[in-house]
Amino acid sequence: MATIDLNADMGESFGRWRLGDDEAMLDIVTSANVACGFHAGDPLTLLDTTRAAAERGVVVGAQPGYRDLAGFGRRALGATGREVYGDVLYQLGALAGIARAAGTRIRFVKPHGALYNTVASDDEHAPAVIDAIGDFDPELVVVGLARSRFVQRAEAAGLRVAGEAFADRAYAPDGTLVGRREPGAVLTDPSEIADRMLRLVTEREIVAVDGRIVMCEADSICVHGDTPGAVEMARAVRATVEGAGIEVRPFAG
Repeated sequence: MATIDLNADMGESFGRWRLGDDEAMLDIVTSANVACGFHAGDPLTLLDTTRAAAERGVVVGAQPGYRDLAGFGRRALGATGREVYGDVLYQLGALAGIARAAGTRIRFVKPHGALYNTVASDDEHAPAVIDAIGDFDPELVVVGLARSRFVQRAEAAGLRVAGEAFADRAYAPDGTLVGRREPGAVLTDPSEIADRMLRLVTEREIVAVDGRIVMCEADSICVHGDTPGAVEMARAVRATVEGAGIEVRPFAG
């Protein structure tokens, strides 16, 4: 039987400011990418999120980002590789401690936002992130854009990897994501998204913005928690793939 993981970014609220519906999402997804405090999330939010995930049997992963609360981690920063290494190591340690108190543990790492996009092809920050993960816990699964150099580098470093596809984002012909500021970069139609993801899982391909077919073999599908209608999208994707006889289960156990 074909299988696929369904993940979402979570724990991104901060104090009284609320983002996303983590409670609803945790009833749908199989993996939770939990913020680590640098781009979003405060200690109590992270504790509540990891505890809720543990109660539902959802696998917890760390989502470290650039030190950029104001920009939600979606701005590329001029940090050195050594700074990125230290920042990622710090964030993994913070979330690992919170997860332990919540009765669970982190099992994978997925960079967030601008860091995610940068490491897909960068020669300084990518090795820094990979080194930080390997030095912290070489058993953690590294998640990155399917077919990207980052995933290949992590695998070459001896780490387990999982390729990821995005349900709610448009793709460029080279297999990268269309920049968020570009028209049509973020998809919002649950039915269209579900059909695209079913094609991804069954045929390992996705249609780019220019109509060309991009080969994309993914282990996990992401729905961004802050995308309008995210819960409906995730629910539609899960119902559609399960209706086609595909098992939705976590890639990391």
